[in-house]
Amino acid sequence: MVDGEKGLDDEPRDTYRVAYIVHFLLGAGSLVPWNSLITAVDYFGYLYPEKHVEKTFTVAYMSCSVLVLFVMMSCGFCTTRLSYRLRMNLGFAMFIASVMASPIIDWTWKKGERDENVSYILTVGSVVLCGLADGLVGGSLIGSAGKLPKQYMQAVFAGTASSGVIVSVLRITTKASLPQTPQGLRASAHFYFIVSSTILFCCFLCNNLLYKLPVMQHHNKLLFRDEPLCSTTRIWEVGKKIRWPASAITMIYTVTLSIFPGFIAENLKSRLLQSWYPIMLITVYNISDFVGKSLTALYLWQSIKNATWACVARLLFYPLFSACLRGPEWLRTEIPVVVLTFLLGLTNGYLTSVLMIMAPKSVPAAEAELAAILMVAFLGVGLVSGSVLGWVWLI
Repeated sequence: MVDGEKGLDDEPRDTYRVAYIVHFLLGAGSLVPWNSLITAVDYFGYLYPEKHVEKTFTVAYMSCSVLVLFVMMSCGFCTTRLSYRLRMNLGFAMFIASVMASPIIDWTWKKGERDENVSYILTVGSVVLCGLADGLVGGSLIGSAGKLPKQYMQAVFAGTASSGVIVSVLRITTKASLPQTPQGLRASAHFYFIVSSTILFCCFLCNNLLYKLPVMQHHNKLLFRDEPLCSTTRIWEVGKKIRWPASAITMIYTVTLSIFPGFIAENLKSRLLQSWYPIMLITVYNISDFVGKSLTALYLWQSIKNATWACVARLLFYPLFSACLRGPEWLRTEIPVVVLTFLLGLTNGYLTSVLMIMAPKSVPAAEAELAAILMVAFLGVGLVSGSVLGWVWLI
């Protein structure tokens, strides 16, 4: 530890904050594929009108992502078989392939010409590939950033929060720029996926640029001298210490993913906004989630206990959104739904940031990184649980 502190004292200067910016971009890039898939709800709804696209995508993506994350942890997070750089490059290559799969399938498998079920299965397969890449990139990125000075972890989370806003603005721009016809819808979606893939390719290049920066070369010398984080005994011990914030983060994403994006995109309708309605709601959620995650820079809730109770209180979203679906006529209008969606994203972003910041601080410094990785794993459990519970709305 003394060597590490001495190394940090001798750390080269991050000129123009390039390393920080690259970590921000990598954080954003890690969620661009997922946000690209869910924000194109109008496009997939047109291609597969009889399928529950958003709910199916959510279960397929989240399950595969969490599976990879737990495999990485069980095998030792700091694996020696695949370097961090190789894992990231492989993950972003898988991201690009999965995002481009949708327009390629559409180009070669035109609607109505062949069996729609086959093209749908291929599309879901691309979502599975995307989920596997997410587990690989997300787990590697957070594990690496956890060993670096705290500003790099902050950059990663700031990037993930911004990705939803970036993709939503991109989808609105591409959709509005072309005629509101089936042909215009497909063309706008294809352009949207191509731009998203270009962003991912830039992240791929940035990931390889990162290791040529003097500041990162300095940190990597310290990074690879460390012992692997994970053993079953140590995971269990740290897990017991953070059981309350871990349970809370699971509850946050169980509630959120059971409502967003599936319920919001498929179950709620608007005669006024029509196909724009789910896109608008997803954009409102992404903006409020970004605002919530940014608020911790102004005020950080210091009590894990109070934050946990706040997570329990979010269960109230279930009856409130149910009322928007089956309640009085005035509750089934756009304004109450938009307000509830904003609050869903705001509380999700803020409480996630509070728990992810406070949980590692509740354990000794030597266990802080493992605590952060375990929090991500429990977050993933919430994602899968919520995506499965989202099907209950069909009852």
